[in-house]
Amino acid sequence: MPEGPEIRRAADRLAEAVVGEPLVRAWFAFPALKRFEAALPGHRIESITPRGKALLTRFDHGWTMYSHNQLYGVWKVAAPGERPETTRSLRVALETARGAILLYSASDVSMWRSDEVESHPFLQRLGPDVLDPALDASAVAARLQSPPFRGRALGGLLLDQGFLAGMGNYLRAEVLFAAGLRPERRPKDLDPATTARLAQALLDIPRHSYATRGIAPADRMRGDYLADAPGAHAFRFQVFGRDGQPCPGCGTAIERMDAGSRRLYLCPACQS
Repeated sequence: MPEGPEIRRAADRLAEAVVGEPLVRAWFAFPALKRFEAALPGHRIESITPRGKALLTRFDHGWTMYSHNQLYGVWKVAAPGERPETTRSLRVALETARGAILLYSASDVSMWRSDEVESHPFLQRLGPDVLDPALDASAVAARLQSPPFRGRALGGLLLDQGFLAGMGNYLRAEVLFAAGLRPERRPKDLDPATTARLAQALLDIPRHSYATRGIAPADRMRGDYLADAPGAHAFRFQVFGRDGQPCPGCGTAIERMDAGSRRLYLCPACQS
């Protein structure tokens, strides 16, 4: 499943293609949304913003489309009227005179009044988004030490979208390595300096991934982030997907383990 940086990059691409232009056509595969096919043309998309791993597409007439890609959904950008060749099932098509955005294979799509969308059950369960520029390290440190989270093992906590939205499996591995912590550790066992180091890593790693264009799914197992942002320093995996390879810090072989039913990679020497 794409993680926060990939979702935000997708939102950026979609917004660049259609935001601000009047819709000329809307199409939905879901019977419950068919009525919006006639209601949306002529209106503009005001914004497309990620919330954790969901996207909110806000229209200028007081409605917002909620969508979650889950495991198989994918957005594509195309020319107006174009439908890329794919075996996936088209679920949503929104077109302007300039471009089209197409959602394939997703099943979790709904329309909400914009002033009510925050009552969506998924959004209500989300914690702060790690890519929200208003979120700072002191707030993350306080959250780590708060009663709902301080007694939980980090390996599970860092995948909980109710703790911090947008985190995922490769981010978890890289954050724990940057903080020098094993997944069994709990926030309540960390001293203030270690808590602060972990809190900063929880912001720095996702934001660096996003700023350097994150990783494309097909490249994930190559073990590198793809960077094409001008002047950006490419961010490479330090541990994720590198089992058996030397740790970039000490040379010890990276190990793979299971944590929270997901694969996790760590350096047994650098992380304690």
